[in-house]
Amino acid sequence: MTNFTNFADLASHIAAARENEDLTQTYEGAFIEHSEMAKLSIVDAPEALDMPDPEQVRAAVEMMTQTMFDVLRDTRMEPFATDLVWGFANSFHVVAKRIEGREDDAAKKLGELARAYDPSEIYATELEDTQLLCQTLQGCREAMECMRDHAAEMYRIETGKPFSPVRGSRVSTALNASMIDARDYLASRARERREQFAPEGPVVAFSGGQMWDDADLLWNGLDGIKARIPEMILATTAQAKGCDAVAHAWAASRGVKVIQFRLDRSQGNRAAFVRNDRILNLKPVEAVICEGSGIQQNLAQKLRQAGVPLHIVRLAHQRSAQRA
Repeated sequence: MTNFTNFADLASHIAAARENEDLTQTYEGAFIEHSEMAKLSIVDAPEALDMPDPEQVRAAVEMMTQTMFDVLRDTRMEPFATDLVWGFANSFHVVAKRIEGREDDAAKKLGELARAYDPSEIYATELEDTQLLCQTLQGCREAMECMRDHAAEMYRIETGKPFSPVRGSRVSTALNASMIDARDYLASRARERREQFAPEGPVVAFSGGQMWDDADLLWNGLDGIKARIPEMILATTAQAKGCDAVAHAWAASRGVKVIQFRLDRSQGNRAAFVRNDRILNLKPVEAVICEGSGIQQNLAQKLRQAGVPLHIVRLAHQRSAQRA
């Protein structure tokens, strides 16, 4: 039996035992030191700080998430493992967004300095410090997003459902599909980072009711569409259960970007119909509507009027309905 005196040694041992070449490359690509020096705030002096060892971090994330599922499995607390591991992934997401906010502030200041050139030594020092701050925060954000995506992928493997944060978008680079909030997508047209938050590609609209049993029926249909439209982006009505949840799980499995159109509560009773209009404004090239409520009927009618190729999937098409 191997004994360990600190967590780093334990993480290294696990990393060696569970070596995964793709994950290793992902972590190594995220945990990059853009400079020999690091600066984490505008008031801190630059320091010679290294990034954490990527293999130890990978093992730590894997051990933290997988252990929680394992120790609660086959016990009365097993149903809560999903919530706990979702919380782990969401914590990484929240911290990554906070770092991103600080990075954006530093980038804004850097832009202001670049536009107001001053030949003085004070200006040169401030410009250099601000650039180093941007680089340091960028590296920390990319590392945190890598950890979040790893935890999210483990969550998906265990639960069969993609991780989706409570607020905002989760833009991923390697491990799984991006879940993009529609508000971020629409606002990004006038912002930088367009490629991440406003992905270019043919949009396939999807919506369905919250009562659905036959996931294979939807997966097979979506696989057929992706075979014809490999670069497709899925735009959904963002419901947490039923057909939309099945579609989100499919997208995570296939690496397809998803734009989630949640209800805009400020629209009152018209919110669902306004959401339908916003999906239609993306000019989808194809659509899948599963039988649900009048909301789905309204969207199907608008898509048909716009001449969008439309697949209607009815409750009776499910295997359970056919057996009955």
